[in-house]
Amino acid sequence: MIVFRRGGERRQQRRHRQEAWLTFHPHDEADRLSQSFGPLQTLKEGRLPPRARGRLPIVDVEIITYVHEGTLLYEDSAGRSGVLRAGEFQRTTAGRGIRLSESNVSTSQWAHVFQIWLEPATTGLEPGDAQRRFSRAQRHGGLCVVASPDGRRGSLHVHQDAFLYSAILDDGHHVVHPIAEGRSAWLHVIAGNVRIGEESLVAGDGVGFMGERVVSFTATADCEVLLLDLMVDGDVEGQVGGASS
Repeated sequence: MIVFRRGGERRQQRRHRQEAWLTFHPHDEADRLSQSFGPLQTLKEGRLPPRARGRLPIVDVEIITYVHEGTLLYEDSAGRSGVLRAGEFQRTTAGRGIRLSESNVSTSQWAHVFQIWLEPATTGLEPGDAQRRFSRAQRHGGLCVVASPDGRRGSLHVHQDAFLYSAILDDGHHVVHPIAEGRSAWLHVIAGNVRIGEESLVAGDGVGFMGERVVSFTATADCEVLLLDLMVDGDVEGQVGGASS
């Protein structure tokens, strides 16, 4: 089963010139993807204007942040802080009692940021964070693992059976990623265009794969994508029963 989530179907949020688009939004119970996609709770695209500041909810969650453009300052109530620049990824293990905030410290440039929220395999984890830079060269021409449960190939360690890949592809490049039995995948287009079968996807579009053997797609323009490979239980297929395949 393959289910498409078009960019225009995402919930849009606006606050003090900040813009965000949520692929999954639990406030709309009629939406077939209202709750999550297995352990993938949220996929958020945000644009922060210069000097903008925001706070994140306090929940037991693992947040993977990717700065596509600009610079992001992050702080938490435990005294940890740092700066994420374009091309850098961060894993934050958040927990109740920890307050998180982020801000665009630039006086002129917007920040374009993607965040993936994963439900951890266990609760009550100690708060913490780690960040890595993955260059365009590392991510160009194929899937580069940037987060994994075992930290393979220098990737960020996450407390969930989930792998996050980043790829920057040239027009015409074809990618095939096998999906093991009992797993599913979610592909999100950050920039450019890709084709899956007869369907064309543009920036902001996403697609979920359940009970499929592979993720197979072709770049129809220079593009950038994120791919999540997840251990997903059988409830997800019923949750998105209106999907097309």
